[in-house]
Amino acid sequence: MTTPFDELEPQKKRRHPILSGLRTSFLTGLIVIAPIGLTIWLIWTVVGWIDGVVLPLVPGRFNPEQYIGINLRGVGVIFFLVFTVLIGWLAKGFIGRSLLRWGESIVETLPVVRSVYSGLKQIAETVFTQSDRSFDKACLVEYPRKGIWAIAFISSTAKGEIDSGIPVNEQKVSVFLPTTPNPTSGFLLFLPRSDVIELKMTVEDAAKLIISAGLVYPSNGKGNGVNGAKPVEVADPVREPAETG
Repeated sequence: MTTPFDELEPQKKRRHPILSGLRTSFLTGLIVIAPIGLTIWLIWTVVGWIDGVVLPLVPGRFNPEQYIGINLRGVGVIFFLVFTVLIGWLAKGFIGRSLLRWGESIVETLPVVRSVYSGLKQIAETVFTQSDRSFDKACLVEYPRKGIWAIAFISSTAKGEIDSGIPVNEQKVSVFLPTTPNPTSGFLLFLPRSDVIELKMTVEDAAKLIISAGLVYPSNGKGNGVNGAKPVEVADPVREPAETG
């Protein structure tokens, strides 16, 4: 006596190899095309947006489109880069620093504008200023309890009141524990140096691992454990040698 499940079983095994190959090729092509296409679309959109904002501010005699009669995408980006470099060069000089301090003093007198400007300035300095504020290394910490490990980033050594307030007789470090898949939010933790395991992977590789929720591992991985230690090999209990009698 057959059941409906027995009748459906042969149908599962009769998948056509040509259709299966086409499906695999389609998914592979989609994985290749999607990142490239989205990157090109994003760059094209951002360049067009910058052109739309900058070009109306450029005098007509400096716009090359007035002479060649062709809409050149990216001209606004070039003007923006030249203008930004010029402003940065002037801001590094004595007159530029004086004007900047004078402008900020005026902004500080405006209640709402002061809060918006100070917040945006802090964000810009954090994102664009390449200094010692960047993360040093990726690491492993036990969080949210012992026995559970999470990836974090070492930011700096604890100093001042934080260092003296933690009752541990060793060096303390501050680490940023990001959330998945959005690494821009997370938790600031202060831990003893002995509780932090530094990783050999770069900060960028660790960020990719966090964003992908553990799906994208560093491409240079050799299958080693933490700090280059080889993983312990466990014998397969199923494949024990048979007793000879």
